Order: sequence, then C-alpha cells, then structure tokens
Amino acid sequence: MREPAGRGLGDFLRSRRERLSPETVGLPERRRRRTPGLRREEVAELAGIGIDWYVRLEQGRAGSPSTTTIDALAEALRLDATDRDHLRRLACSPAREPFVREQVSEGTRRLVEGLGAPAYVTGRRWDVLAWNAEAARLFTDFGRLGADDRNVLVYLLLTPEARRLFGDGWTDQARHATAQFRAAHDLWAPDPAFTALADRLRRGCPEFATWWERHDVLPAGSGRKRLHHPSEGPLVFEYATFQSNEDPALRLTVYSPADHTGSRPPVVF
Repeated sequence: MREPAGRGLGDFLRSRRERLSPETVGLPERRRRRTPGLRREEVAELAGIGIDWYVRLEQGRAGSPSTTTIDALAEALRLDATDRDHLRRLACSPAREPFVREQVSEGTRRLVEGLGAPAYVTGRRWDVLAWNAEAARLFTDFGRLGADDRNVLVYLLLTPEARRLFGDGWTDQARHATAQFRAAHDLWAPDPAFTALADRLRRGCPEFATWWERHDVLPAGSGRKRLHHPSEGPLVFEYATFQSNEDPALRLTVYSPADHTGSRPPVVF
C-alpha cells in the first residue's frame, strides 16, 4: 500500500509559518495573537495564492504544487537556501511504497571492509548496513547489535557509550544528526518505519523532542568530529559522505585522522 504524499510538506510549511512574526515580513500587527507566528491567510496573501489552497497544502490534502507556487511560498516564508531546497524536494516527492531496509552488494561490502580508515554505509533511515573493523573500534561493534539497534541515530542518541565518546560535543553532534534525519523523515512521512524510529528516539532521548519540534533540516555532508576514546584518548577526525552510484539511497561515510595544524588530511580514495 502506498503512503499518501503531502504530510511532510504540510508539517514543514506550518513549522516555518510559526517561526515568523508580522514585523519580520512587514505586516502590521492588527490584533492580539493566541499562537506564535503568521496566520495562514497572511502567508497565502504574501505568496499570492488562495487561502483555501494554502490550508489544503498545510493539511496535506493538496496535489503537487507548481514550481511557481513553491518559489512564492519560499519567498513569503523567508526560507534560506537549505530550507528552499527541502521545500522543493517535499513538493515533488511521490507517493512511496512502504519502506524496506536497503541491501548492500558484496562488492560494496568488501570495499568498505578493505578501507584503512573508519567507514560505514547507511541507508535512508540511517541504518548501518556495512562497516569495517576500524569503525567498530572507533564507535561500536555494530555486528553484536540487533538489526533495529544497528542505526546511527539509535547509537548516538540512546547509548551512554556515544555520550561519553563525544563528550562536550555530544549535544551539537546529536542535534545535527536529528536535523539530517528530519530531512529524510519528511520525505517519507508517515511511513511506519520512520515514525517508529522517531517515536523511539523521543522516548529514549530527553533532548530529542525539543530538537524535533524545531523542525531544523540539514543535508548530509562533511565536517570534523572530536572524540574521547576510552582506550586511545582524545581523537580528531574529518569525515566526508559519498552517495553510491549503485543505489543513490546508500551513503558511504569515511573518517580520516585530522592533523594538528588544522589543514585537511589526504583524500582517502
């Protein structure tokens, strides 16, 4: 059974509408507001679309809006480049079959296992699908975990082990990962596999609910992580994420030790 499209788009539009005030967009304050943010009719007016059409968009009951409408809404809601891109993805997101955990080919698995740096492959839901011994030593042995626990977000947000490993930087890392998962979740809402994972994180991580309600979104990319390894002490890694040509849903993340000068380390490949 295909999941209906539109819920992710509606939730995202509402979250951005609620962040704005009339003063921010140059509207006069006409009367006291019971809830924060702009009213639906104000967004519709700013975007130059009908209020009934906008209400249907927020409720997830409208069809796919045109590019012109999406651009007008992005302008009305004062979206930055990342949010604009997310809005466009949501607008053209098709109805999807129920999520099925991805599979990694033997060739990809052997490639990951043969890398001399920590590396792992994740799917759309951040499930860890392949990893090497270096990644197991740095983070955790994903092989000893059940399939439901073999997930970057479950490890990072729900285990004391990850909180100790990231130390003072755990909050930033966990909030960043939540925003990346939010971007994927919106495209699949309300698929049970994604909503169940979000519910599990909400129950197990006190901070998650606050970050989730903010509805921040971020793409996967590269960066630097400072770790406090229990046996190796302080470590600094730079990481990069690569999309698979074999299956665009798969992402390879590779870690490379950063030198002490702050310059970028040699390319892994």
